[in-house]
Amino acid sequence: MNHYKYIDREKSWLTFNARVLQEAADDSVPLLDRLRFLGIFSNNLDEFFRVRFAAIRRLSLSGISGEKFLGGISAQQSVKDITEIVIEQQSESLRILNSIESKMKTENIFMINENEISKEQEIFLKDFFIQKLSPELITIILNDLAEFPVLKDTVGYLAIKLVMKKKSEIRYAIIEIPNTINRFVVLPSKDKKQYVILLDDVIRHNLSSIFNIFDYESVSAHMIKITRDAQLDIDSDLSKSMLEKIATSVKDRRIGEPVRFIYDQLIDPDTLQFFLDKMKIVSTDSIIPGGRYHNRRDYMSFPNLGRFDLLYKTNVPLPIPGLSLEGSLLEKISKKDYLLNAPYQSFSYLTKFLREAALDPKVATIKITLYRLAKNSQIISSLINAAKNGKKVTVQIELQARFDEASNISYAEQMQTEGINLIFGIKGLKVHSKVCVIERIEEDKVRRYGFISTGNFNEQTAKIYTDVTLFTSHQQILKDVSKIFEFFDINYRLYRYKHLIVSPHYTRSRFNKLIDREITHALDGKKTFIKLKMNSLSDFDMIDKLYCASNAGVKIQLEVRGICSLVPGIQGMSENIEAISIVDNYLEHSRIYIFGNAGDPEVYISSADFMTRNLDGRVEVTCPIYDSEIKQELIDNFDLGWKGNVKARYHSDKLDNKYRVRKEKETIFRAQLETYKYYHNKIEVITDVV
Repeated sequence: MNHYKYIDREKSWLTFNARVLQEAADDSVPLLDRLRFLGIFSNNLDEFFRVRFAAIRRLSLSGISGEKFLGGISAQQSVKDITEIVIEQQSESLRILNSIESKMKTENIFMINENEISKEQEIFLKDFFIQKLSPELITIILNDLAEFPVLKDTVGYLAIKLVMKKKSEIRYAIIEIPNTINRFVVLPSKDKKQYVILLDDVIRHNLSSIFNIFDYESVSAHMIKITRDAQLDIDSDLSKSMLEKIATSVKDRRIGEPVRFIYDQLIDPDTLQFFLDKMKIVSTDSIIPGGRYHNRRDYMSFPNLGRFDLLYKTNVPLPIPGLSLEGSLLEKISKKDYLLNAPYQSFSYLTKFLREAALDPKVATIKITLYRLAKNSQIISSLINAAKNGKKVTVQIELQARFDEASNISYAEQMQTEGINLIFGIKGLKVHSKVCVIERIEEDKVRRYGFISTGNFNEQTAKIYTDVTLFTSHQQILKDVSKIFEFFDINYRLYRYKHLIVSPHYTRSRFNKLIDREITHALDGKKTFIKLKMNSLSDFDMIDKLYCASNAGVKIQLEVRGICSLVPGIQGMSENIEAISIVDNYLEHSRIYIFGNAGDPEVYISSADFMTRNLDGRVEVTCPIYDSEIKQELIDNFDLGWKGNVKARYHSDKLDNKYRVRKEKETIFRAQLETYKYYHNKIEVITDVV
């Protein structure tokens, strides 16, 4: 294998997270949104360590090299490289945070610690501590415990050292920083100045109250955090239901192996060693020094302080031209297809579709796949409403949607109680497709309506994730959707689909054929191109196929938000391939695949990335777009992203996140803002016509 052909997947992911960090460092980003990006960076890193780093660490400890899976790098070397990169990124994030806090001061917003509290603020915080914080605190004295307590994954703790007056005895304790209270406490403003203190420092300020029964000489508190292996080990007991197995596995996750231990580097060495010994952490690759505060993911929930001038302007989600939320959606969809592009357009169309189906006397059945759901999901409410109205409702809910397992188990139990037929997937395959089909009895015949999406049916993430959803009554496409639900029930049969491309059986081979066709057109001198928009590109065989297309003269444009293991722009290998990533206010999540087809482009939307797991190890759906207006709309969407010259970075083997630089006299083109304008103009055109 020629290792230079591929960018290491883990390093590519860390490079993506560095792009998030670039947004936090960017002075053109509103100040409080820069804090949000800092929180996203930290949250991403937590998930990376719980999943990817944990998996590589397992390989490393097993003695297996893992080069086959890691693009030629050994697991041991990968663990070392990742640790070095993360330590450097963590230092950079701390520098950025300090810079942001300095700029906040110029806006009369002050982050203070326990040593900077005024007398007026002390009165406020004393009441806050007694009334709100103290009842939530869990404080454990550790010295005399027979068994060291299990520290929760990614929760922040204060490691306490008490030096006693008697014989200079030392006692250690731990205080869990509660997540039931916002970590940022807004203090009363004064002289037009606003003050914020972290919960950690409120606890530090009240250490004397917490430990007043001890006769101590000094007390210190330093933050620590542990990240655990989040891999689910599924029980093979045949007597247990899938629901029971996943529930048990999620509970076991709390005692997963530590993969990262972060500590305040100012902690006393003996205190640090006490905790490392008690937690049996010996691997130096897992021990990472940090600053005074950890869990910077909490900055995603930093209070707005009423300072909307320091936040991105919120764009109101737009209506879909020609599709009113007040009339019958099914009646409109029966005549033509419609495309929803959230968050530019309102996600309410999807919930309205389900609410209408729940009440429509002619609707007999509703079938839907669910992966990640919002808290207090309107989708679930609509499905329960449908069941109560006598509809036969079938829900395939993915219990192994990572970090949403507990939520999905709760929703599954709720739906079971209401008589909804639940499908818990297929052994060895996650169901990642996003589809829905309803059957309506019209003139004694069954007519199908439905939607197919690139994203989750989640009204919360739909506010910040860009995803497209096709509403259709195309009977042949929806017949294929119905076959997918048959596959869930009887999965030993190989189903044939006339229109949809479905993983794990057909996606890889079908995309290979589509690329091969472009290669043939290029060799024949016909018009040819490939435009692919996705979250991640890491499958080596698909990368090789794209290299073949490049060598044949096919022009390939890639918009890959996250991991990109393909190396673009290399003479003799990929000189016809360009690849960019857009990181901006919204998370780019749509998968849009466009093939030139000798001047008659074919356009697809998909739930699948070009990753091995999506192609071979999950149930994914890729849907062709037949409506000419929607095809053009999706091509326009891709091209708007491709023209971006503000938030677009180049993918390269240098992993340097180099920004696309505007050419001379080229106007500023921020892709997400221009996409919103594009949809706004569509409404104005419709209004003018009317």
